[in-house]
Amino acid sequence: MPINIPEQLPARHILEKENIFLMEDERAVTQDIRPLNILILNLMPEKEKTERQLLRLLSNSPLQVNVEFLHTSTYESKNISKSHLSQFYKTFHEIKDKRYDGMIITGAPIEQLDFEDVAYWEELKEIMDWTKTNVTSVLHICWGAQAALYHHYGINKHPLHEKLSGVFQHRMMHPTVKLVRGMDDVFLAPHSRYTGVSEEEIENHDQLTLLSSSKNAGPLMVISNDEKHVMITGHIEYESTTLAEEYERDVAKGLNVEIPTGYFPEDDPDQPPLNRWRSQAYLLFSNWLNYYVYQETPYEWGSESLWSI
Repeated sequence: MPINIPEQLPARHILEKENIFLMEDERAVTQDIRPLNILILNLMPEKEKTERQLLRLLSNSPLQVNVEFLHTSTYESKNISKSHLSQFYKTFHEIKDKRYDGMIITGAPIEQLDFEDVAYWEELKEIMDWTKTNVTSVLHICWGAQAALYHHYGINKHPLHEKLSGVFQHRMMHPTVKLVRGMDDVFLAPHSRYTGVSEEEIENHDQLTLLSSSKNAGPLMVISNDEKHVMITGHIEYESTTLAEEYERDVAKGLNVEIPTGYFPEDDPDQPPLNRWRSQAYLLFSNWLNYYVYQETPYEWGSESLWSI
């Protein structure tokens, strides 16, 4: 089934060329099933790339999905035009009286800052508290996962000796949990960050379950026992070339960074990387939408409308 996104969103043209099933508003309103309404708080600097990555993964399910984008009002992104934000994004003040079936909170390249030093931390805390009553399930990615672990469960991040960048092997620890149903016992996933979280703290927390971890990259998937929060510390949504683009950017800045681990064929940056995590990413997002959003969300959220159509 399709995703319903604004007709002028730049990601639409790229996704249509990939034969992703997209739907116009006129056709969407004729569907008999109620669509899922997903809110995406996009904290990444290159917002259009992140939009494309997430929309692609959300499209691969039998469910009709309406997507709405959110940006912070207490910090203005420098890498996206104001016209793009005003046309396709809303602020928390504009949507706080609505309820959503699911929400995604993305990562942000600010993990070396203490949470309290982040310009929009107070706003993000307000949004995360709001999700407890207004969102059925929240998927947190990378720094967004670290923020959720810290805010909701008191687990802080810690600095790494060097940037963790590459594609790492992970082991599945609880293969019967619905989120990872059908995923391989051992699988690959990308990471790109300067901080990590403690596997021991997660395993010892009585409200959390560690679903998968890596000997070299640490915890990857964590779920709260009430199934309200899913935390993905890596970037399983990344496209094939995203780590290469980040590596080239860091080198151009003069940063002392290593070649992403296990990413380029023969560790040669001149060779195009192969995507070896795509199927796991599609399955993870499909499982989240089905088991934690669609199967759990009420058909009607009281008397309030979720979506204005």
